[in-house]
Amino acid sequence: MRSEDLITSLAQDLGAVRPLPSPARLLAVWLGVSVPVLAAITLMMGPRPDLAGKCGEAGFVISQGLGVVTAVVSAYAAFCAGRPDQPGWKLWAPMLAMLVWLGDLGRQCAVVSLQDAGGVLRLQLDPMCVPAIVIAGVIPAGLIVALMRRSATFRRDHACLCGALAAGAAADVALRLFHGSVNIATLLLWQMGSVMLFTSTAWFISSTILRNVARAPRRRQLAG
Repeated sequence: MRSEDLITSLAQDLGAVRPLPSPARLLAVWLGVSVPVLAAITLMMGPRPDLAGKCGEAGFVISQGLGVVTAVVSAYAAFCAGRPDQPGWKLWAPMLAMLVWLGDLGRQCAVVSLQDAGGVLRLQLDPMCVPAIVIAGVIPAGLIVALMRRSATFRRDHACLCGALAAGAAADVALRLFHGSVNIATLLLWQMGSVMLFTSTAWFISSTILRNVARAPRRRQLAG
């Protein structure tokens, strides 16, 4: 059989191939669901009493803005990581955004500590941060895993790590709208520590889920 005939016979039974959704489209879907969910959680928990005043503080607005940027850039990078046609530098953009975010919080900590003679650095236990981050982050994290299942599985670990960081950053932004930290040190350790804990846990779980999903067709083929 000639090569042309073989190609023709193989192509006859092929169905229509639906192109993968673009990273921008997946990001729009994620934001369209996550933002209302986080807004609803904030309303159910009750906005913090000093929220109106905090929105007038440049430090709070900048910090929240950097958190939003980290969440959006990380989610976009997660969807790009699943596609071999996307450049590798996009995978490192979330790391830069996170460093800028943490650097701004550290700058605020240093400035306020000088003004308050170090009183702002007194660490106070705030165990509510961990469950609040989890509650606010579960739905965005689950949604981003569901959307990644519709995409390619290329660079899966990077995709899961960026997706988990996106969910953790989004949850922290929402957390600061309904729960106020006592001081910057508490914010750095408890809230940002909770983000790191949630990110690492979500990365492990999502990576396991996607790995099992990728293996499922192979198992069915072997069983058949």
